[in-house]
Amino acid sequence: MTPPETPPETTSYDDDRRAYSRDALARLVLSRVAVTVADRAGGLVATRNDTDSGPGGRVSQALQLTELAERTLALAVAYERERGSSWEDIARYLDVGEAQAQERFAPELARWEAAFDAPYQLDETGRRRVPQLPAAAYDPDDACRGLDLWAGLHLTIRDRHAVSAGLRLRIDTLMDTFAC
Repeated sequence: MTPPETPPETTSYDDDRRAYSRDALARLVLSRVAVTVADRAGGLVATRNDTDSGPGGRVSQALQLTELAERTLALAVAYERERGSSWEDIARYLDVGEAQAQERFAPELARWEAAFDAPYQLDETGRRRVPQLPAAAYDPDDACRGLDLWAGLHLTIRDRHAVSAGLRLRIDTLMDTFAC
């Protein structure tokens, strides 16, 4: 019996991801979850199908929104830390002390750091690589296209690059692009 083939060390997305700064990747992840919150909240707007949900069904939807809001807050903290915000700045907006803010979001930030240290883990078979980064940070070019499209369809601003235009690319990548 031959041993399972080990997947290659890199993927086609690795170079694309390296073109973005870590704060840009964190911002894409935050934007992506914000779209999910908006889309799920939209499900509570229409009333036509209320009779199709069982008793308490809308409460279930609202609970999902609060869980998504907590996830969004944790990702916003990760983004703010990536872009250099201090714990003092973050704590002020949370109306808590610095130590309390750090303690509350330490697990999320540890997961974020670990995903960059090891972007992939092999599954239990050892043959398939499982991304550890959120999808928007794993494949940022696709995330930009999708988020720019979503913004164009849902926001009142008319900007074809409402999301991607505000992201910082890594300076070394830009230098490589324009080198002769």
